[in-house]
Amino acid sequence: MADFDTPTAPGHLPYTGHEAVGPGTALLRLETTGSREGVLDGAWWPRSRDITEELPALISALAEHLGPIARVGLDAAAWDGLPVRLVIDDRVVHITSFPVGDDTVLITRGEGDHFSLLVVPPDTPLEAARAAMAQAVRADNVAQARQILVDTGAGGRTGTRH
Repeated sequence: MADFDTPTAPGHLPYTGHEAVGPGTALLRLETTGSREGVLDGAWWPRSRDITEELPALISALAEHLGPIARVGLDAAAWDGLPVRLVIDDRVVHITSFPVGDDTVLITRGEGDHFSLLVVPPDTPLEAARAAMAQAVRADNVAQARQILVDTGAGGRTGTRH
């Protein structure tokens, strides 16, 4: 998933800061249960709002765990340019603009198989990002992405770029 020098305990984010991770490195957490009962299936903490720089690492990390990714749904207003498709790991990934707000990304693996990830704003402080990502992957989480960001101090403004 992400490149870090510091080993982590299972289920915990690394102790290194977001500042030490350059664009194009995916900081990703996925729910580890097969139930998918929570509102969200995982969380992503991009380093920037440059989707062509950030998305390949996310898709590669997801494909490693979920299989090939066919489509990504993002809010165009939240990113610096939104192409209609990218070639990632020799596969075409279609990108669709949805008015989901800048706090969510929708991933489609196959026909009707969708995953919803919390998007932690790039400029979020480390502890707030950790808290938001941890809440998003809890199987018993009932909070929407926007509320998680507000509750954890990871951001609260949605639908606008930070």
